[in-house]
Amino acid sequence: MKIAIVTDQSRTKYLPNEEGLFEDKQKRKTVKEIKEVLSERFTCIDLVFDDNILLKLKKEKVDLVFNLCNGINGNSRISQFPAMLEYAGIPYTGSSPLGHALAYNKIFSCKLFKESNINTPKFAYVNDLEEVEHVDIDFPAIVKPKDEGSSRGIRQNSLVFNKDDLLSKVKECLNTYDPPAMITEYIEGREFTVGIIGNGTNISVLPILEVDFSNLPKHLYKFYSFEVKVHYSDQTTYHVPAKLEKEIQERIEDVAVRAYKALDLKDYARVDIRLKDDKIPYVLEVNSLPGLMRGHSDITKMAEASGLGYKGLIMNIVDNAIRRYSLDRKLKFVR
Repeated sequence: MKIAIVTDQSRTKYLPNEEGLFEDKQKRKTVKEIKEVLSERFTCIDLVFDDNILLKLKKEKVDLVFNLCNGINGNSRISQFPAMLEYAGIPYTGSSPLGHALAYNKIFSCKLFKESNINTPKFAYVNDLEEVEHVDIDFPAIVKPKDEGSSRGIRQNSLVFNKDDLLSKVKECLNTYDPPAMITEYIEGREFTVGIIGNGTNISVLPILEVDFSNLPKHLYKFYSFEVKVHYSDQTTYHVPAKLEKEIQERIEDVAVRAYKALDLKDYARVDIRLKDDKIPYVLEVNSLPGLMRGHSDITKMAEASGLGYKGLIMNIVDNAIRRYSLDRKLKFVR
């Protein structure tokens, strides 16, 4: 079987300098690490998503694409490459164009969570500063882009405590990222992230990871901002598996799986949760294409704690895709 790892071109001109440079570094390292793993079992190449990607994939006679593409530009950019692959009939890892679109656009995913009776913070969204006047959310609140991942656009000043700060941050967000900007209730409490792998009745939950901010410098707010994730990871404590009472652990796992299913995600994803009043899990967002950089990305830490390890995680993602497409039977038949 031949697998192509496909990632994006650089997004540096669309992102603030620091965010763009970190994303590029993360991509390069992740591709190298995944290729090392897959090459033990498959013929493996790596390509960049561009105008000629389908021609390249067909020329290389690729059986499966390991999709790492968030897209470059546009409101549905994360769905662009999977949609092209579906058009071309090329199997790929991860969720469908619809699943990615619903998860990536936090406005739509939060609406779906509410419809599915999944606790999620109260939220609003605005296209301009005038609309802020009609927003009914208590302070403190979080201002963030509706469609970014890896804490891009969620900075320390995204936590706002009054109307002036809210207006300033919304203006900044609208000028930097795709509108509308999202404003959400800030949930005080412990923060967790949950890795999920599998499909249908074969879904499993990795050990829950708690992100502990208690050792951060006093001047920093205690939430998973871009600054904390990138510059203070050595002062952030990751408890995996998280120390939880069995009942609370089961609640968190249940709501994470329900969120995964509500968005119809495939193969793997990561669900971010805050525990309100030490007992009620609130889904903050779902990352349908979580980072896979060994030792840095949260889902890789969970895989290590589970005994699956990095290699096991990557192979599991591929094996789930192979089963979804019945590639094992099809390739045996062709050959």
